Amino acid sequence: MADQEEKVIELTQEAYDKLKQELAWREGELRQDITEKIAAARAEGDLSENGGYQAAREAQGKNEGRINELIVKLRNAHIIEPVAEGEIGNGTVVTISLAGNEMTYLIGSREIAVASDYDVISPESPIGSAIFGHHEGDIVEYKAPNGRELKVEILSAKPM
Repeated sequence: MADQEEKVIELTQEAYDKLKQELAWREGELRQDITEKIAAARAEGDLSENGGYQAAREAQGKNEGRINELIVKLRNAHIIEPVAEGEIGNGTVVTISLAGNEMTYLIGSREIAVASDYDVISPESPIGSAIFGHHEGDIVEYKAPNGRELKVEILSAKPM
């Protein structure tokens, strides 16, 4: 867990806000609901054979784990500044043409994706690092993991 705590997590303001909302819901409404389910199951008697009690305790453990994960992410969050229209950076929705196929992705981490419905390309991936910092209209060559040289045309790049 120490490695996770030290890692800076780059988030858009929108992604940060969504994670804060999720944390508030989990610490409030969901935690209360689970507590009530545990209390109701306890009232039924023998806990060793009580499936409702076991399920509620499992849900409690998962919820508390996610709460801890969110606290760490939010504590280590760095809000990224949006890049200019047409430029590719973290939090950019980019449409590319690769081998005749048009695809739209979000550049950034999985944490950034919480605020969108896009598939994500990491800036550290081969294609992500090739197009990162480039602009709409650029044609970028990069080496795919299989060793093939590929050309990617950047059709559009917009801040999320």
